[in-house]
Amino acid sequence: MKRTRKESTRRRHNRIRRQVAGTSERPRLAVFRSNQHIYAQVIDDTCHHTLVAASSLESDLKSTLASGADREASAQVGKLIAQRLLEKGINQVVFDRGGNLYHGRVKALAEAAREGGLSF
Repeated sequence: MKRTRKESTRRRHNRIRRQVAGTSERPRLAVFRSNQHIYAQVIDDTCHHTLVAASSLESDLKSTLASGADREASAQVGKLIAQRLLEKGINQVVFDRGGNLYHGRVKALAEAAREGGLSF
């Protein structure tokens, strides 16, 4: 039986989530990639709280981007999430690629977050 791409992504995500969990000292940076936008949120899994979120849909980013679905948009979201986390005093996270391959837009977001001052 052949799996669809969405099923494969969901299976990979479940496999990753068995090992990756965010704490209050080191929260989880979760990435969701849609066809038109990219979203990132930092989650404390012990308290079930989202600490910080950013996406290519935000008005200040959306006006400067040509598209919300390219590596440039992902890099801007990565820089923004790093900036917001550093303002809260958090500089270490656990990266959750959301079942996506570490390539393209997901990789661009991660590298931009690292350049912004996060370590993972």
